[in-house]
This record gives sequence, C-alpha cells and structure tokens, in this order.
Amino acid sequence: MLEINQTAPNFALYDAHENLQQLTDFQNYWLVIYFYPKDNTPGCTKEACALRDDNEEFSKLNTKVIGISTNNSESHLNFSEQQSLPFTLLADPEGTVSAAYGSLFKLGPIKFCKRHSFIIDPAGKIAKIYRSVSPSLHSQELLQDLQSLQQPYSKNE
Repeated sequence: MLEINQTAPNFALYDAHENLQQLTDFQNYWLVIYFYPKDNTPGCTKEACALRDDNEEFSKLNTKVIGISTNNSESHLNFSEQQSLPFTLLADPEGTVSAAYGSLFKLGPIKFCKRHSFIIDPAGKIAKIYRSVSPSLHSQELLQDLQSLQQPYSKNE
C-alpha cells in the first residue's frame, strides 16, 4: 500500500492522442493523478467537469491534472472532446499503473479503476492520498489541500 512521502510509482501510458506520457514529464509541477472507473458515466463526467471548471485554479498552484482509467485512448479522446477537458487522460487498459497505485478493481475478466486520487509533489513524492472521493466535491477538496501542502513546501525551498 502506498504511503505519504513515498516516491510515486512511475508510469508510461498513452494519452488520448496516442502520445506516451511518463511521471517524469510532470517534474517540477505539483501533480494530481485521479483514477476513475469509466468515460462518459455520470459520476466520472461530474468529477471531470468539476476539475475542468477549476483548471485555472490548479494552474495558479503550479499543478497539472491527469486522469487515468482502463478505457482506451480512443474512448478518452471522445470523452475529452465531448466535455472540453483541458487536462490529460491516460489509458491504462491492462490496469498495470492502476494496480501499482492500489486503484484497480478486478472481478473475473472485468477490471476498472476505483475512484482514488493522489497529489504528487514536484520532487515526485506522494503528498496526499484519497481513497474515498465524492465526484462533485473532490476538485475543491484538492485545491484546498494543495494550498495547505504548498505553504510549508514553499518555505523550505
């Protein structure tokens, strides 16, 4: 099980445009990784749209947001375009990265991501773990926690 201050598990996944993205691509930024079950479902759409609507606030906090699910890149592209999402969605069809973060649910041949989120600091360490997420409230919760986490961080630089 992952813990606070542990180095975040690396990943190499394709985005909606079939570009390979890795954890190191987000170095020097705060990073929100949010795992979600499925594109174009009510809860996942609500969560993605709330993150979209708060995108400018995340940018002000030097924070990038990425979503990961077991859907493929084509599904992510459609979802991203339909909802005008300004952040990256990564495809984890095998569930390897989701499993590394303890966010994969498997039931026989069925597998999908649990609704979990992580805040990763600019050094690549896990700063906050969310194992219980409310789709409509989570974006604001993330922003509040990022502000709190960045207070002591900026003083130590």
